[in-house]
Amino acid sequence: MDDNNSQQSQQPWSKVIPHQEIEIYKKGGFGAPSARLQRPALLVIDVQYRSIGRVRAPIEESMSEYPTSCGEYGWRALPQIARLISAFRSRNMPIIFPYVAPKTAHDGQRFAAKVPAIMKIAREGYEFVAECAPQEGDILLPKHHASAFFGTPLSSYLTNLHIDSLVVCGTTTSGCVRATVVDGSSYGYQIVVPHDAVFDRSQTSHAVNLFDMNAKYADVMTTDAALELVSQNP
Repeated sequence: MDDNNSQQSQQPWSKVIPHQEIEIYKKGGFGAPSARLQRPALLVIDVQYRSIGRVRAPIEESMSEYPTSCGEYGWRALPQIARLISAFRSRNMPIIFPYVAPKTAHDGQRFAAKVPAIMKIAREGYEFVAECAPQEGDILLPKHHASAFFGTPLSSYLTNLHIDSLVVCGTTTSGCVRATVVDGSSYGYQIVVPHDAVFDRSQTSHAVNLFDMNAKYADVMTTDAALELVSQNP
């Protein structure tokens, strides 16, 4: 097996997307690598206790505490997210924390109609996970919708910081991560998604959305590969 086929077989979607469909995308020219990360910022999306629970536990158990928890899938990604944060901090590169703002009766009504449980999350569930919490100098960005761009000043921050590329980690792969990646691509940013530093409650949805983002909107790779790109900056 050549290196290209070997890498493809190790992608998180390789056992979910039929080989024939992968070949159709390849034949159409989808998924060409594009990221350079000349002036990158790190987006750490929704890494809050509501997303993983207070203790590491299987997802079904963790959901008894917070119904929005991704349980062990979030805890599995946490060390990779921490590595990205550490690398960006050590190089004085911007780190932005888009996070779910506490819900009120006046926002999120359409989403709440689909997922009523989000209105019942205790206030402490919105706290940042300690292992990946913001520090002084990081940018906090409360949001009320899936995309970190929608209804927030994110674009202004990125313009002021002269950012041309984004590394996106956090949760959920199929929700806030994907919505942010699609909007970021629409704004012209080159985007990297480390697949082991994003997570979702559904592993099928996680894999399918990574496949689609890699085909159209971002470069999906390991955290190791993303850190290698970051290290190439002067």
